[in-house]
Amino acid sequence: MPRTLWLGTLRQWHWISSALCLAGMLLFAVTGLTLNHAAQIESKPRVESRNARLPEALLATLRAEPPEAGLPAGLQGWLEEELDIRLAGREAEWTEDELYVGLPRPGGDAWLSLDLKSGELEYEDTDRGWIAYLNDLHKGRHTGTAWSWFIDLFAVACVVFSLTGLVLLQRQAAVRPTTWPLTGLGLLLPLLIALLFIH
Repeated sequence: MPRTLWLGTLRQWHWISSALCLAGMLLFAVTGLTLNHAAQIESKPRVESRNARLPEALLATLRAEPPEAGLPAGLQGWLEEELDIRLAGREAEWTEDELYVGLPRPGGDAWLSLDLKSGELEYEDTDRGWIAYLNDLHKGRHTGTAWSWFIDLFAVACVVFSLTGLVLLQRQAAVRPTTWPLTGLGLLLPLLIALLFIH
């Protein structure tokens, strides 16, 4: 491959990967700051609790044939309508006396508990706010498969961006004498901090 074509391809990979990384880089940089200073950022979670009673017909069905796993369609439909939630794909934990469903999500948590003897339903929803939501996106906490794939693809794009940038730096080093000292500092500084100050 001719040198000019190879260099043009390298520059193209560099700017395309930088464009793909832009939003993710900003998100992860800002949430890196918020996570690093979590103790200084005040958070007042909003907690909502609700109680209800399962209709007798549904309760009688559950008593007659208690499910071993999953949620029966009728029960799931009633819970979703009563609590204004989505339960598709959620795991249900059944015991002899209780149904429990955990509903964790980025920036919050929720759960429901149904007493299978009395039909009493207890539901609690905790919302920790937007900063907690973005922090959980940073950590990939309760974000699902699509977000996990995004993080992996973003990481690959960052590697391409960094490596193509390194090769382009090498091309500019002859006319910019501070190139390698600054690059070396960028490599050495985190290593020294880790070795000297993290115990």
